[in-house]
Amino acid sequence: MTAVRRAVPVLVAVLLLLGSAGQAGATGYRYWSFWERTGGQWTYATQGPSSARPDDGAVEGFRFAVSEDSADASRPRGTADFDTICAGTPVKSGTKRVAVVLDFGTPADAPSGETPPGRRTACARVSSDATSADALAAVAKPLRYDTNALLCAIAGYPVKGCGEQVSAGGAAKNEAEGATRGKGGSDGSDGSDDGGPSLGLPVGAAAVALLAAAAAWQARRRGAARREAE
Repeated sequence: MTAVRRAVPVLVAVLLLLGSAGQAGATGYRYWSFWERTGGQWTYATQGPSSARPDDGAVEGFRFAVSEDSADASRPRGTADFDTICAGTPVKSGTKRVAVVLDFGTPADAPSGETPPGRRTACARVSSDATSADALAAVAKPLRYDTNALLCAIAGYPVKGCGEQVSAGGAAKNEAEGATRGKGGSDGSDGSDDGGPSLGLPVGAAAVALLAAAAAWQARRRGAARREAE
């Protein structure tokens, strides 16, 4: 039983590593998230841009990133102020002004072979009943949507893909590739980003099995030795 007791801490350590491996293998989605700014804070929009109807003076943001869900989503970076963004756009009857913040994300979040444009802001003047999608279209064409009306690209970025699933391993791989693209390089791939199967769980399970087998063998060996001595 001594060998078994000695093996327990090792087994616990391996199980903890397995938990970490499971977290590392978590998946996310590469997509444009939609935000509203109130009181100097970004809030994840509760409606899609095609449904939301902002008031004159609204500040809205779009951020491209890899996120697991809305709670994990990356906010638009930088400060956003309506008076600054729309300073040169005066009030006009029958229209409203919407400040739009576009954050194309980082090279780590970019699809393979693509480089994100720099962040920018624009003031959209649209009809008083216009939606957020209308305001976006007024300042950031071309837009691209999929067949389910999911916003896939703003100002033509990204060129390919739409809300595709990305593994944590794939995101890490993409971060390394992004550093190369930042220097002007390109891997010339087709835009897919698959980190491949995670080996953490199978390898960890095999380690647990081997440790358990070793502990059992040691216990049997010691038991046999004691019986022979008796």
